[in-house]
Amino acid sequence: MSYQDPRDPRDPGTRRYESGYPESQAYSQAGYHAQQPMEPQRRERPRLGPDINPTMFIGGVVMTGVVTGLAAWLAAWIIRAIVERVNEAGRFGVWNPLARDEFWFAVVGFLCALAAGALWYVLQLVTPSPDQFFRWIVGLLIAAAVIIPLVLSAEISVGIATAILHLIIGVPILILVPTMGHKSINRS
Repeated sequence: MSYQDPRDPRDPGTRRYESGYPESQAYSQAGYHAQQPMEPQRRERPRLGPDINPTMFIGGVVMTGVVTGLAAWLAAWIIRAIVERVNEAGRFGVWNPLARDEFWFAVVGFLCALAAGALWYVLQLVTPSPDQFFRWIVGLLIAAAVIIPLVLSAEISVGIATAILHLIIGVPILILVPTMGHKSINRS
């Protein structure tokens, strides 16, 4: 049994020295013994998580929060304006579907968007299909935020108004956070 060097160009099973391989000409021109010993190649560790531009991602998530907050504020303001008109007429008695101020919904929308951005990033790090999990988690939370006020509110008008505001907060988050995440991935 003879020992054969894996770098030996005479070994027909070594793919490295087959015709067409770039280094095969160096062996045929310089000869086998003139070649320097090969150094082991260093492997880089695979990067965990997405290769994102953190400034772009954080900026996108913050702007998603701003859009969500503005949408929630505007919807709450419109509902309040309708309520004031109805209450001025006095036909329906005193009707107030919003127990909170419009700014409360804006702040909640902004904070929910920030939390969703953090959730998206963590899912990118620890799950095999992060966008699927993000859509399911946020979708279920939106469904709960819409259904719970409808079921638990003493007055149906309060439940409907709150459910609409929760839906207006949830939809931009569901759409914009993954979009911002994918747009901030570094393309090499």
